[in-house]
Amino acid sequence: MPAVLSALVVMAAGCDRRESDVGAEERHSANADRGDLSLLLGAGDLGADWRADDARTGLPPWPWEQDNCPNYQSGDYPAKSHRRTAVERYYRLPDGSLSAYHVVEAYEPGWAERNIDDVRRVLLRCASYPVLGSQVSFDVVDPHYLKGAGMLIRGRIAHGDVPDTVTYFVMLKRGETVSTVRLPDRSSKAAVDAIAARAVARLG
Repeated sequence: MPAVLSALVVMAAGCDRRESDVGAEERHSANADRGDLSLLLGAGDLGADWRADDARTGLPPWPWEQDNCPNYQSGDYPAKSHRRTAVERYYRLPDGSLSAYHVVEAYEPGWAERNIDDVRRVLLRCASYPVLGSQVSFDVVDPHYLKGAGMLIRGRIAHGDVPDTVTYFVMLKRGETVSTVRLPDRSSKAAVDAIAARAVARLG
């Protein structure tokens, strides 16, 4: 199912692209400080069956890149060039059937809130668009998630003749730090809420 797999890369919001694929104007500094790995979820935070890859430091691509969206223009989103640090980690089930992702970004003073505004603009401009025969869409499930600590977003890939692929994005802000968790839909909102609460606790 190559079309579906390609669309899943899009749904991952650019997370699988390496920093070398991003224009220099989109990176704040090649000398970014090492981020705080303790802010990342551990595999056990997702569940007993999950395995975690080694954490990665540096400045990964912004989690909300949508290069296949016709209305997306990278230069319209300036906050990502004001990141100070970022750490990321991937998680997988042993059989490879599901994956998850967590990135924690630290911004220059005042820019974390602007980053939230940039994400809201992406969700409006790229609310729904076609990719390789599938339809990618985003909708905000809760704009004041966890008593205002963040935002819960649902991503969907409609394939037509097979069940939709659903992914949840939990975006949390604490001061100048933004935490974004990408989780597969396991038909349990309670499970998403529990993992989101653990991500909040990691922020302190």
